[in-house]
Amino acid sequence: MPSQPADRELFTVVEPAEHTIPFVYNSPHSGRDYPQEFLAASRLDRLSIRRSEDHFVEELFSSAPEKGAPLLHARFPRAYVDVNREPYELDPRMFTGLLPSYVNSHSVRVAGGLGTIPRIVAENMEIYKARLGVEEGLSRIETVYKPYHSCLRRLVARTHAAFGTAILIDCHSMPGTIRVAGNAARPDFIIGDRYGTSASADLTHAAMQILGDFGFVALRNKPYAGGFITEHYGRPARGLHALQIEINRAIYVDETTLEKRADFSLLANALARFIELMAAVAADIAGGDALAAE
Repeated sequence: MPSQPADRELFTVVEPAEHTIPFVYNSPHSGRDYPQEFLAASRLDRLSIRRSEDHFVEELFSSAPEKGAPLLHARFPRAYVDVNREPYELDPRMFTGLLPSYVNSHSVRVAGGLGTIPRIVAENMEIYKARLGVEEGLSRIETVYKPYHSCLRRLVARTHAAFGTAILIDCHSMPGTIRVAGNAARPDFIIGDRYGTSASADLTHAAMQILGDFGFVALRNKPYAGGFITEHYGRPARGLHALQIEINRAIYVDETTLEKRADFSLLANALARFIELMAAVAADIAGGDALAAE
């Protein structure tokens, strides 16, 4: 019998009192509501299985609604279903029975154990004690993955209809061990725009500039250019822009205990200001119709 988190809220949309800026903020990997059946099927303890979370990212961006933009965030964990993948990136070695022919079982992400139903969490730790039934994996896609994306599509479409453009900020965190070849500085942020294909260059440059002005080290695209969400929702020629923002976890959380650092609120305040300044930049760009015509 497929396990369902039926008694849990799958995701939350925090709406602004008034939607005043053409942005949608999304945190797809910060969920930490672990179904009991999932934990029972895992070989990992409760702390280890959390290593793949984007810890507290929805709290870091919690000011988005008061600034005029909706915030969508997952409640289910990334280790259960990863909505930043194609809907059917599945590893046949994880399942008993045959997967449908439309499944993408040959992607790089599947090979690395990080498909739509992940095989591992960070540091190559295997999640499951035994193989899952095919019906379990497909059920999670139907009952978790698809509703999440339906909600995200509605938010983006509503924003586009209201403003003539929509800017999706896909919010993530990265391990503190991340280093970038050729750059001695540890990155605090990485902005991903799929190498210029998912968003206006003006928006990307603005995000980099704002974070740099705050004193952060911000890099572009390497090693995170953006996943399925950035690629799938970013259509600049149609006025649909998507930026991925990765935050170095080491600057706001203890990666051993997964507890917030004392200056967590300072980072949240900086990101509140980031949201304000990005909205101002978008308004300036839109004044010249650049966002819609990009």
